[in-house]
Parts: sequence; structure tokens; C-alpha cells
Amino acid sequence: MHTIITVGRQFGSGGHEIGQLVADHYGIKCYDKDLLAKVAEQSGFCKEMIQQQDERPTNSFLYNLVMDTYSFGYNASSFVDMPMSQKVFLAQFDTIKKLAEEGPCVIVGRCADYALSDRRDVLNLFIHANEDFKVHYIMKRFQDIDTRQKAIDFMNKKDKQRQSYYNYYTSKKWGRADTYDFTISASTFGMISAFCCQS
Repeated sequence: MHTIITVGRQFGSGGHEIGQLVADHYGIKCYDKDLLAKVAEQSGFCKEMIQQQDERPTNSFLYNLVMDTYSFGYNASSFVDMPMSQKVFLAQFDTIKKLAEEGPCVIVGRCADYALSDRRDVLNLFIHANEDFKVHYIMKRFQDIDTRQKAIDFMNKKDKQRQSYYNYYTSKKWGRADTYDFTISASTFGMISAFCCQS
């Protein structure tokens, strides 16, 4: 039985890098932003449109309609009538499920843990870090963010988007310990030692 690893992450915690390190360590694929290209390839939607909807919440009154449609199957007629955000959401979930069927991999974000909740071979991780760690990471990665306050504001905005998206589409709470199998502090353990220790 192969194992799928999903990685939820706070913005600036290095979740992408940790996900990639885990994938490299085990010699498996890691999907993050490149997952969007897969969604575009399999759904027929353009990549730019998918990027616009990436991990962004939509109008909450549509939640029951979308989840009922996803749970019980959707036909061509109901799919055509859906808002674009719902179409992208469903296409993304379908792609995540297909990638999991192909073999072991690491999938970062995009409610992958929820999309694969019916599988028994999934390990769900959440990466977080303290504010100093995240501010340093963000200012190093984004050249136009040149003050601590800008980094904090950007970080809070992105985390709010991720939290709203996750809480909206799933029955769990983003970032809460009992939502995941493991939560790891990148600022305590560091990106490399967090998972890639020698067995």
C-alpha cells in the first residue's frame, strides 16, 4: 500500500520547501503550484483562471450546493450552471484523487487531506512557525516586501485566505492540531530536520 503525504502550512513557514524535501528524501513527486498545471491539463480550464481561484474562498451560501453535488456526483447540466470557483474546486479535487491513484506523492495545500479523506494510506501534516521565522522567510523570498510590518500584513492576509478556503470547503478547522496527524514547528526544528532525518 503506497503512502500519500499532504502538507497544510502557514504562509512563510516553508511548507513548500519541507514538502519538497520530504518528496526528495523518499524519491517521490511533490505537487504544489504545479498541481494547477495538472488541473488545467485534465479539466480543460486555462491555467490563469485556475490560479485566480487558487485557495480562495467563495460565497458561503453556495457551500451546500457544491458539497452536495460533489458528494453525490454531478452531471453535465449541474456542472454548467455552477460558478467558476466551484468548477475549479471540483476539477482540483478530481485531479488530486487521480494523482493519489498514480502512486506515492506529496501534495501541498489545496485541501488535499480532505479530498483524500476516504483513503487509508494518507498522512496529513501541518507546518507552522513563529512570527520571527515567517517574517524573515517572507522578506527573503519577496524583494518588494522590505519591512517587518509589510511582511506581517501579507502573511496575515494569505493565512486568512487559506483558513477561509479550508474551513469553507471541509468539515475541519485549518491549523488546529486535531485536524492533522502531525503538526510541526519549522521555527523549532528547521526546514531540513523537520522530516528529512535519517532513519
